[in-house]
Amino acid sequence: MTDAMKNALRVLLADTYSLYLKTQNYHWHVTGPQFKTLHELFEGQYTDLANAVDDIAERILTLGDKAPATFKEFNELKTISDGDNSISAEDMVKELRDDHNNVVKDLQKALKIAQDAGDEGTVALLSERIATHEKDAWMLGASL
Repeated sequence: MTDAMKNALRVLLADTYSLYLKTQNYHWHVTGPQFKTLHELFEGQYTDLANAVDDIAERILTLGDKAPATFKEFNELKTISDGDNSISAEDMVKELRDDHNNVVKDLQKALKIAQDAGDEGTVALLSERIATHEKDAWMLGASL
């Protein structure tokens, strides 16, 4: 595994875990007229993100590296901001939508690295994650 691929996957893992925590935070704290709809939407998304964390970590291990696994490591690697559970439901949705779109951009960069390396296993994982994050961002945006 190249250093570029190693770094891209480590950041992806940290961002996925951070987005999982943020989405779960907003699931717990969302209020307002769309409470039930958003509460359920966030739950579906954080459940998917929890599974993705495992998939990404296992890919890193499969490629012979150690997966970051502490809050300290995640905090050093992540690009996702922490959630503020005092903001409005609309702002929660906007933040999560933007976070998914930003993860897509990072996934596309990582995908190019994996394609150039001929790493089809990583290409498959990243392609699947791109489709999922694009759909999640669309669903969030459609909720505004």
